[in-house]
Order: sequence, then C-alpha cells, then structure tokens
Amino acid sequence: MSESVRRVSHEAMPQSVQELAPRVRQLSWTARLMRNPEWFTVALILVTCLIVGTLNPRFFQFATLFDLLHSGTTVSLFALGTLVVLASGGIDVSFTAIAALTMYSLTKAVFAWWPDAPFALILVAGALGGVVLGIVNGLLVHRLKAPSLIVTIGTQYLYRGLLLTFVGTQFFMNIPHSMDSFGRLPLFFYHTGDGLRAVLPVSVIALVIAAVVTWWLLNRTMMGRGVYAMGGSLPIAERLGYNLRAIHLFVFGYTGMLAGVAGILHVSTNRLANPFDLVGTELDVIAAVILGGARITGGTGTVAGTLLGVVLVTLINSVLILVGVPSTWQKVIIGAFILIAGTLFALGRRS
Repeated sequence: MSESVRRVSHEAMPQSVQELAPRVRQLSWTARLMRNPEWFTVALILVTCLIVGTLNPRFFQFATLFDLLHSGTTVSLFALGTLVVLASGGIDVSFTAIAALTMYSLTKAVFAWWPDAPFALILVAGALGGVVLGIVNGLLVHRLKAPSLIVTIGTQYLYRGLLLTFVGTQFFMNIPHSMDSFGRLPLFFYHTGDGLRAVLPVSVIALVIAAVVTWWLLNRTMMGRGVYAMGGSLPIAERLGYNLRAIHLFVFGYTGMLAGVAGILHVSTNRLANPFDLVGTELDVIAAVILGGARITGGTGTVAGTLLGVVLVTLINSVLILVGVPSTWQKVIIGAFILIAGTLFALGRRS
C-alpha cells in the first residue's frame, strides 16, 4: 500500500476509532501482563540484583546463589503449598504451625526412642504427619463452610498450643545422626577466593521434586483442574461435577505434607530443633506467592511464578543487608512491591 493510500485511509477513519488506537495498545500490554504476570516479578528481581551488585560486586558469585537456595528451600516448599490453597480460592496460615509441630515432635521422639532411624523414614513420617494435620484443616473448612482463613487461624493456635503445652519448649542441638548427616551432605561445593567453602545443600533436590510434582498436579490432572475451577467459582465447579470435599482434603492435605517435609529439612539443614522456629514467616510466604502472580481470590497462579516470588522475597530478606539496608526496611520494600504488583494486576483486570 502506497504512502498516499495509507494517509487517505487514516484520514477516512472515524475519529472515535482513531482515539481508540492508544487504548487498544494499552489493552494489549495489560493483557500480556495478565497472561504472564511472572515477567513483572522477573523485572523486580533483575532490578534488585543490579542495584545490589552495583553497590557490592561480591554479590555476583556462586556463593550468593547457594546461600539463596539454602535460605529459600523451606520458604519455597511452604509457598508451593500456599499456591495450591490460593488457587482453590482459600488461604492457609497454619502451615508453619504444622511444620513446627511435626519437626519438633518427630525429632524429639526419634532422638529419644530410635536415634539410628534412617533419614528417609523420618522424612516420610514428617510428610504423613503433615498430611494428617492438613486434612484436619480440610475437613473443618468443608464441614463448617467457614472461610479457610478463620479455620486455619484457629488450627494454627491449636497446633502451636499442643506443641508448647504437651511436647516441649526447649530447643536442642543434639538431633538424630541421620538428620545431622543429611544436613551436612553437600550436593555441590567449591572454595571461594577468600578461602571459604560455598555449599549447595542436597535439600535442593527435595525442592526440585516438589516443584515438578506440584506443576504436574495442577496442570496435568483432573484434581488440578478442579482446584482452579473451585478457585474461579465454587458454584460453577459444583455444577460441573467436581467433588468439592475431595478437593478440600487434597488442597489442605498436600499443603500439610509439604509443610511436614519442610520442617524436617529445616531441622536437618540447621542442625537445631527449636519449637519457636518458623513463627511469623506466613506473611512472607503469602507475599511471595502473590508477587508470583497468584490472586488472593483464587483461580490463578503458577509454580514458576511462585518460585520467582520466593526468589524476590529471599533476595530482599537475605541480600539487601550486604549493601547496608537496615532489616527494618525489608518489610517496607516487600510491601511496596506487593502494592505495585497489585495495582498493575488490578488495572489489567479492569481493562
């Protein structure tokens, strides 16, 4: 088409259509953001890394990556479980209490009665304990028809009360031999230029397995479709024939299982059993999942986005201190990121 024809065509275009052109371009951009909200999280990660790396060049080394993986493994397992709950339209704040009750009770019991128990058996027992406690959440949410936030606040206090009243309140560093050996086992290590030993813990394998299994469950199974359907609209999911009771039990049971595994890995890698550990990390975990693109109202969320959100939150909590940012500013930065992300996603949905 010649330039004159294009000019005539543009001039002949109704004024209202011409005015819509910028709006259409904006809609295209917001639509892309809504389809792939993970890119916003990637941008925040890159900006944070560039700022920290510019102020402290020591940031750009494998040792930093290993430290992030070590710090983020437990949070990532929590976040994967939270993703499943949020995708179903619910919310769970009891996962840290489940992890604390499971890890401390099992560690204390094994150390007292079977110090030579194999680590695989301890890990399976932790997963089963988490499943049982999670299913209690699912049954209460389904039977009471109450908001899952209210139910899990109640069970959080219940589980922590049981732990502190009947199990114990003192931390101990003498953990079973198999847990201690697993915590010291490196997947990979090297010596830095400063002579320090940078270690990639073997617990990262559990994170990779959990991420793959969660992705498969959400994207390749009928249960995963039911989770997203229930999060999108509970009445519609029921009319489509999904078993809501089964979905509730799966969602909270799976979250409890990951919490139990995370608790055992936490004790093993830190070589310390403390009943007060993990308290207060619920908001960081939920913030990571939301920054990864999941909506608090349900029906959305991806494994990749959740892990990116964990990377961002872990960067802020663990790395900003390298450039002299006070720890009191960490929550401020995370809150600002959540507000920015929430505003952009809301604008995209409104468009």
